[in-house]
Amino acid sequence: MTRSNPPSPWWKSPAAVIAAGCLIGMIGFGIRSIFGLFLTPMTLAQDWSRETFALALAIQNLLWGVGLPFAGALADRYGPRYVLAGGAVVYSVGVWGMAQARDTLFLHLTAGLIVGMGVALTAFSLAMVAIARAVGPDRRSLALGLGTAAGSFGQVVFSPVGQGFISSFGWHQALLLLAAISLLIVPLAFLVPNTTTAKGEVSTDQTMGEALAEARGHPGYLLLTTGFFACGFHIAFITVHFPAFVQDLGFAAVVGAISIALIGIFNILGSFGSGIYGQRWSKKIGLAALYALRAVVTLGMLLAPKTNLTIYLFAAALGVLWLATVPLTSGIVEQVFGPRYLATLFGIVFLSHQVGSFIGVWLGGFIYDSTGAYDLMWWIAIAVNLAAAAVHIPIDERPLPRRLGQRQPSGE
Repeated sequence: MTRSNPPSPWWKSPAAVIAAGCLIGMIGFGIRSIFGLFLTPMTLAQDWSRETFALALAIQNLLWGVGLPFAGALADRYGPRYVLAGGAVVYSVGVWGMAQARDTLFLHLTAGLIVGMGVALTAFSLAMVAIARAVGPDRRSLALGLGTAAGSFGQVVFSPVGQGFISSFGWHQALLLLAAISLLIVPLAFLVPNTTTAKGEVSTDQTMGEALAEARGHPGYLLLTTGFFACGFHIAFITVHFPAFVQDLGFAAVVGAISIALIGIFNILGSFGSGIYGQRWSKKIGLAALYALRAVVTLGMLLAPKTNLTIYLFAAALGVLWLATVPLTSGIVEQVFGPRYLATLFGIVFLSHQVGSFIGVWLGGFIYDSTGAYDLMWWIAIAVNLAAAAVHIPIDERPLPRRLGQRQPSGE
């Protein structure tokens, strides 16, 4: 008499893994996406220049990028659970320290270095990898889109919440509340399976060193890495400086907060739609179109009369294009090289994104302090996006020949 296997606990089901991964992405990405709301109140209270505050967040973005390949390597080797849980503690300490900062060095240490490492260790891309490994290859692009959309939903939730905290309690108390909320990632991390293998893929004896060498020798990987710079440059500049840009135009602070929330709302549609698109059609063509459309939308905002409607339409249109690049970019990495070292390989691509973020955030503050306006920065962003659109066209997105024998037959 054979004994049937007992059903797995609910918290080990793919649905629970996807839910936990989405919540981790929502909290981690949601908090870091609203730091721009603190630019005006903190610089006025501490008598800092915008470049000073921008440099702190530029360092944060750079450390996020530098730390992510290492966080990805740890997750690929040992599983993501303890990486995410430990990262949440680092994240919380950094945000708490940001609230205590009274001089620029401490601001750059906490909001920059510590929060940057915390964001890297709790990155939504790590949660996305866990989600992608929980489903088969036929649904992987869609899962990557879902994970990205969840991170964007965090932006929707935390934009009004963060502005409400600032309005009700002041910027100092608001940061302390966000530090406490970030600790919710710790219990959620223990719902993520600590596996390094993906459903629908057999084990591979390829080492991490071999995977890195393989990627380094692939021209498409290098082009993808180069193009992702533009994504970071554009969105980091807008995330940090757009609320202040809106206030400079004479609008109330709440207009900037609503705009950031609108970006997040429409990014849910864009990210999910991007995942669906990438499941069926060429990912590189989709990426080229997204970057070109970003340039067009930004140009339209610059030329249009500045009204509430203009600001909100720009935010909505940009939201559709905001992180729609992520499912397609990570999808090309997975499609070409496989899921085994996806966290590591995407982490390296993402480093380019964060170098772009560093330059975009800092340069925005520098240009504003030098010229008294953001006009030049907007034109630079348009040029960078057009260059990125051109870079993606020649990418070879076909799976490597070695992958043909790595997938399990259907039904296994």
